[in-house]
Amino acid sequence: ESDDPHSRHVETLAFETQRLGLHGRVTGSHLTSMHSMDNYYVSKLIPLMCEADLGVVANPLINITLQGRHDTYPKRRGMTRVPELMAAGLTVAFGHDCVLDPWYSGGSGDMLEAAHMGLHVGQMTSQAGMRQCFDAVTVNPARLLGLEGYGLAPGCHADFVLLHARNPAEAIRLRAARLGVWRRGQRVASQPAPTAALNLPGRPGNVDFM
Repeated sequence: ESDDPHSRHVETLAFETQRLGLHGRVTGSHLTSMHSMDNYYVSKLIPLMCEADLGVVANPLINITLQGRHDTYPKRRGMTRVPELMAAGLTVAFGHDCVLDPWYSGGSGDMLEAAHMGLHVGQMTSQAGMRQCFDAVTVNPARLLGLEGYGLAPGCHADFVLLHARNPAEAIRLRAARLGVWRRGQRVASQPAPTAALNLPGRPGNVDFM
């Protein structure tokens, strides 16, 4: 987690993963040094990461806040190369990291907020890119954690959050309200759908944000 383009920590992690036979069981967090590395070195580094089947967790809110502090302008964004790592076939997740501590006092623990920042920092604003950002806070972290019984399919644990949105892009764009939270098939929290009251001639009295 640095702006140092000469850092070799990621390469060392990939090497040790292969040496110890831990393929697919190791995840690197932040990897912000890759943002500052030259493209030629990264073109060799990413294949090494793929050989080790490394997982990656970027932390968009924290990475863009802490990195580039010594820059004037142009100022580096700091987040690792998320689109390139995804294109290489690596499993990339978004984390929140700090929530309310000396490094970052603006956190909410909201993973849709992390996805929202991630799509901006990574310039992943296409429909496909937004879907990838949604996966980065849902299926990808579950895969890295090795969760069993995850997902919306018969036989799964029925742990899920019901969002007030029609699709993943809308969920991220609006940071959709959570209508309910289920744990093992039992609802443990809920809230009503958000609506706005209008007092305009010829307009509906209430508007659903969807």
